Amino acid sequence: MGYIAYDSTSELQIEDRALAHLKVVIATKLRRQESFTLSWVHPEGEAFGRSTIWLHPSIPLRFTFESRQPPELNVKWIEDMMQSANTTGGITLVEEIIEPHELV
Repeated sequence: MGYIAYDSTSELQIEDRALAHLKVVIATKLRRQESFTLSWVHPEGEAFGRSTIWLHPSIPLRFTFESRQPPELNVKWIEDMMQSANTTGGITLVEEIIEPHELV
């Protein structure tokens, strides 16, 4: 379980695989000097509800992973998150959809 440390006051815990994909999307948006929101539903065991944070290139952001090895990335999942990042609602953390491979 990794986390995003935001503005040195907030942490969002997230599974390493999801965090790796989210990092690609966030880094792409911030590299373009784009601001946006990130929303998620609170996991079980935490206060009921959901949260949204505003991400801006000038606000410190740190990604910390539990695993030493980066996972193989799912391009479709990145595209889905990038598409949501480009809407007025911002990035919504969605579940990974794994497409079945076609048999040859």
